[in-house]
Amino acid sequence: MDNNYVITIGREYGSAGRQIGMALAAELGIKCYDKELLALAAKDSGLTEELFHTHDEKPTNSFLYSLVMDTYSMGYSTPSFIDMPLNQRVFMAQHDSIKKLADSESCIIVGRCADYALKNHPGCISVFIKADMDAKIKRIMRIYGYNENKARDLIVKTDKKRANYYNFYSNKKWGDSRSYDLCIDSSKLGIDGTVAMLKEYVKQRIETGVKEI
Repeated sequence: MDNNYVITIGREYGSAGRQIGMALAAELGIKCYDKELLALAAKDSGLTEELFHTHDEKPTNSFLYSLVMDTYSMGYSTPSFIDMPLNQRVFMAQHDSIKKLADSESCIIVGRCADYALKNHPGCISVFIKADMDAKIKRIMRIYGYNENKARDLIVKTDKKRANYYNFYSNKKWGDSRSYDLCIDSSKLGIDGTVAMLKEYVKQRIETGVKEI
């Protein structure tokens, strides 16, 4: 529908991006899609959901890996789609599901190059959430019970994976302020403060010309 707006959230690991997205969605009375998008893309495309979890925010360049995993493929029958490497097919199927979702409802989508998929959508509001490394480490240690070194290592590796995925599939740079409408440090305001700021920003954007709530 023409009056839909979609908030896309890119996030550093440990910045509470998903929790902030869920809380913001509750404040705005809309849905937040994160892992749920994988099941939706699988249903839309006919590819197995396992594929989407395997390739989730991972740019896989190995032709051999794509060939082996191709045994899971069941959907999209057009020649151009079938000829793509499997990781490209998974990305395109997810890309299409994001656009369908944006056309059908106002919502929040976490990660998965959603801002790139919706670059021509007039109601797209792109956000990136970061946090201080110390704050991210403490959060991961608290949630998962890891020690400081393991938490730091997981953060670095996950953010590298997300950056590689975003940079591989889009024409922008992950985490670069020029790639988003708004970048915010959740460790400065806390989760509730970040949600409140984003809610106000979204309302201002809509009131000044994106769309009406």
